[in-house]
Amino acid sequence: EDRRALLDEVMPYIASANSGMTDELYDVAYAACYDDEDLRDLAERLEAVGKRWPLDHARRIYRRIGDREKYLALRALDMEYGSDYYDLATFCWESGERERAIEVAREGLERGQGRLDELRQFLAERALEAGDRGQYLELQFARCTDPLTEESYRAFRKLCIDAEWEVYEPRVVAALERLPLEQRLPIHLVRKEYDVAVGILSRMRYPREGWGGYAAIRAAEQLESRYPDQVLAFYMTGLGSLRSTASRKEYARNAQVVLKLRHMWVDVLRQPEKWRAFAKKVKEENQHRPAFQEEFARVIPDWKDI
Repeated sequence: EDRRALLDEVMPYIASANSGMTDELYDVAYAACYDDEDLRDLAERLEAVGKRWPLDHARRIYRRIGDREKYLALRALDMEYGSDYYDLATFCWESGERERAIEVAREGLERGQGRLDELRQFLAERALEAGDRGQYLELQFARCTDPLTEESYRAFRKLCIDAEWEVYEPRVVAALERLPLEQRLPIHLVRKEYDVAVGILSRMRYPREGWGGYAAIRAAEQLESRYPDQVLAFYMTGLGSLRSTASRKEYARNAQVVLKLRHMWVDVLRQPEKWRAFAKKVKEENQHRPAFQEEFARVIPDWKDI
């Protein structure tokens, strides 16, 4: 009775979907359920709300407690995304309806929106179990290229024996060439296509922020010893104005870029005299900007000595 009373208190807030504590409220609701009877009561309450998220929880509860008819009825109301088809396919598979499960998964690949990765993996596992290596690889190729990333490239290459890779490599390369520049860089490095990678890098500017920018910087770092002049030129594009007053945040950002220039001149090119000449000029031009000097001294080891 106390647990049901607690649900009475919680459900209006769940139904409102406006509490700002949705996850916590669901945690309380589930914690108030001791057995399948309590779970069914919660599912019926959530179903009565009639909104998508509560219905999703209700459907998962019916599946959990083994109410096939209620699960399928609610599942049929919401078949839009790849994850919806994957949910139904795995339910059918676990229920022993193997052919129906595969049929649902294939339908999901044709009709499902959004992420299809789980459906492809499900069908790939079935193909492998059936000894259909060709279908298995075709599904894994689709996973690899949707989207193609460094991680998915490595994973798919590892799956293929050399003869299989000879067949799929041209298709992977075709997908690679359709990617934005910053996403192509790490894959070209994995393929040891350093000349292609530095050519791409030379067409880019040092990024101010963002994950794609991080990938470009990481690629540049891997190319420093092979193409020091090109990488130095890439780092140079990251400099903002070093002659005008700016925020301390901008000074700190410029200091990080200048630190990379110092690294190239001193550690890679072995031309410390070029570094000192550059740094001396920059320091003189900003001698009346104390915030600039403080941020550069905080980051660059020999700034105070120049």
